[in-house]
Amino acid sequence: MGEFVMPSLGSQMIKARLVKWHVKPGDQVEKGDIIGEIDTEKGLIDIEVFEDGTIEELVAKEGDTLEVGAVMAVIESKNGKKPGTDKPKAPQKKSKAASENGEKKQPRRSEKAEKKTGVKASPLAKRVADDLQVDIRRVPGSGHGGTIHKKDVETYAERQQADETFEKELEMAEHLSEAGKPGMRSAIAGAMSRSNREIPHYYVETDIDMKRAMDWLGQYNRLHPLKERLMPPILLVKAVANALAEWPQLNGFWSDEAMHIEDGIHVGFAISLRSGGLVIPAVMNADLKSMEEIRSDFLDLVTRAREGHLRSREISSATITVTSLGERGADRVYGVIYPPQVALVGFGSIVERPWAVDGSIGIRPVLTATLAGDHRATDGHTGSRFLETLNEQLQHPEEI
Repeated sequence: MGEFVMPSLGSQMIKARLVKWHVKPGDQVEKGDIIGEIDTEKGLIDIEVFEDGTIEELVAKEGDTLEVGAVMAVIESKNGKKPGTDKPKAPQKKSKAASENGEKKQPRRSEKAEKKTGVKASPLAKRVADDLQVDIRRVPGSGHGGTIHKKDVETYAERQQADETFEKELEMAEHLSEAGKPGMRSAIAGAMSRSNREIPHYYVETDIDMKRAMDWLGQYNRLHPLKERLMPPILLVKAVANALAEWPQLNGFWSDEAMHIEDGIHVGFAISLRSGGLVIPAVMNADLKSMEEIRSDFLDLVTRAREGHLRSREISSATITVTSLGERGADRVYGVIYPPQVALVGFGSIVERPWAVDGSIGIRPVLTATLAGDHRATDGHTGSRFLETLNEQLQHPEEI
């Protein structure tokens, strides 16, 4: 026999209310099955089992409020282990995203460049920008001396449209049925207060030239319908996961005065809710998934967050957190580590900046990446090497 207990979904969780059972005594359950719903300060959460077995007794009654660790049910496990105590193991082989295909189109000879109001662009590019309602001053040029051609405007417009679509999808997470209740804000405040009080933070940062990454994304998206296009946050999550595979010291938890490195790389993505509060569901085993799989997983998480059906594993298993401010945010962000994790990666907005390339100054899309690290687990040297690896990943997006 094994006892299924109230799971802990964060360092600040003390108790939760059982809303509903989805099983009854005598039911057969398999690993991953949802057996009930609990109401926490993070909203409604589905609870699942991690072992095959048979429900022997439902100890807790619907409506009961139980502390973390309190017995909720008795389950006869097929292998004699206590259900709910094992964590999912990561597969061993990595999957790679689709490689880049197709060649860049060369600018048409008729696109003779001219310079007006400080913008170097061909007449055709300016007409296309007017038709597509694009601010041509924000378009990075691929021609000689940064001259903007027609294809640059079209690529920028496609990216802008796809970004707006992706942001609308993210907004679904802002409608959690009870996301705005004071309990969520209090839980976040408690976790952040504990983080600042107990974790000796250090910060390192680097600026990353995103031209290759954005060019690759633009080319990929031109070959796929809008609903299948990839946005920068998906690429960033994948790059972080791959970098963690090389620097596992940043992937895990600090507990019992020691660092516990996790086998699986589960990247938590912070989603800020309009009504106040934060939800951080995890993309499980992100280093072993393609970017297409990560996008699908993430949008699934957003949809279920909106419906109040995130699983306990998805809330509690994040081994690191990524926060991205998006295109309309600040240039850089310095995050606060979410205990018991030991690191947080922050991404500011991608902005056009002067950048030296092969001895010449040009304008490139630049992203500032920061790492907040727990000095008990790692130091600035490890954090800096991690950012170097992250940069290398983003310079070869076709290989991620």
